[in-house]
Amino acid sequence: MPELKLFNSLTREIEPFVPVHEGEARVYTCGPTVYNYPHVGNMRAYVFADILGRTLSYKGYDLTHIINITDVGHLTDDADEGEDKMEKMAAEKAQSIWDIAKHYTEAYWADVKALNIRQPAKWSVATDYIEEMIEFAKGIADKHCYEIGEGLYFDVTTIEDYALLAGPTKLDQIRENEEAYIRIDAVTGKRNAADFAIWRKTPPGEKRQMEWDSPWGKGAPGWHLECSVMGEKLLGFPFDIHTGGIDHREIHHPNEIAQNQAFCGCGGLSEATNSGAKMWMHNNFLVERSGKMSKSAGEFLRLQLLIDKGYHPLAYRMMCLQAHYRSELEFSWDGLDAALTRLKRILMAVERLADAKAEPIAEHPKFAPALAKFEEAMADDLNTPIALTALEDALAVKKVSPAIKRAVIEAMDAVLGFGLFDLSRAALRIRPSNAEIDEAKIEDALARRKAARAEKDFATSDAIRDELAAKGIEVMDGDPLGWEWKLG
Repeated sequence: MPELKLFNSLTREIEPFVPVHEGEARVYTCGPTVYNYPHVGNMRAYVFADILGRTLSYKGYDLTHIINITDVGHLTDDADEGEDKMEKMAAEKAQSIWDIAKHYTEAYWADVKALNIRQPAKWSVATDYIEEMIEFAKGIADKHCYEIGEGLYFDVTTIEDYALLAGPTKLDQIRENEEAYIRIDAVTGKRNAADFAIWRKTPPGEKRQMEWDSPWGKGAPGWHLECSVMGEKLLGFPFDIHTGGIDHREIHHPNEIAQNQAFCGCGGLSEATNSGAKMWMHNNFLVERSGKMSKSAGEFLRLQLLIDKGYHPLAYRMMCLQAHYRSELEFSWDGLDAALTRLKRILMAVERLADAKAEPIAEHPKFAPALAKFEEAMADDLNTPIALTALEDALAVKKVSPAIKRAVIEAMDAVLGFGLFDLSRAALRIRPSNAEIDEAKIEDALARRKAARAEKDFATSDAIRDELAAKGIEVMDGDPLGWEWKLG
């Protein structure tokens, strides 16, 4: 495979991947705050991180991938203002915050499994690292922090190149327009608008469900502190790659980087390793024009909604991979239909290899162009749209050993992550969850209809079609994919 090159958000350049530790790849991905269900836009970040991890594995690196679970500390405003999201949801639901965290963590894990995202080396849960967070904060407090009534705050002027990740002039913009930057009531005593909480004290007279003793009073850690601590503890500074959604590039990750610089006692960000990671990678937004991508809007687009409407979740994975991870992707039902159709076409070709036993990939001139195209695409900053066409090119190769062809497809699929040889045609049928069907009876009716058409008994054929239509079953005559029927 050609040299792997990736876009580093910190330097704004495509750079060759050179591991910190030879033969290893250490990756940290910002995981969910488990106060609500993830929407499909959230899940795009984990599809992207999965593709990155699979590519590193394909390249032969020993991968250690960490994804955190935030169950404390994330406020309703990402600029460190407002209420704790977990405490707020627990109060609204009149439930234990621990039960809230457990429920939404399991919901997130269900989506991870449905999208065929590989398990990381570890799910790091924030509340398992409170002692380490306090020790980390104590180590940077004297030089970089100050205490006010609200808690312990980080002074962003004490490190070099603050907010460089967000843009080279970000700090100047903050200083010039402090009122716009602080979107909720300002915290009394903050020295600079961009200063952020390391430790938030429990207000006098209140008791939180999640609070711990610390040198700065009873309270809870700041959201940004968690990732710094878990990244350093589990991967060591500097590690190779830190990933997350592009929304983290403005506040969360610059604050995390500032803490890492303070902890390491290192200099500015002209050396990317001073940030705690050699590379920072971010996927772009998934947008949906109706506005249902925001959890604050009430009903929002969950993966489960797609499943309930009858779509296999891998159709959404296909939709993500059809766009480059750094490109904005628009969600639409028509787009999801198109992605599903493409996945069906690929599966049709894969099914012809079902009985073949894969052989080790050897030099084969007919597959060389497709393999070269695939590997060059993935090495070029994870260009999955081109890699998908390479997979289709390989499937179109004729008059070759099925065993070798299967081996080529398995190798490509190991990176793209569809699990093609574990999929079935029936699994990709559109079937809403509330549909009451007896598939055996449908297949029997279709067999009778096929026999009637063969005998040119079109009256019987039409009657069977109408009978199925009355039950919400659309017979797909003329379907080039030969999928035969679907549920409307």
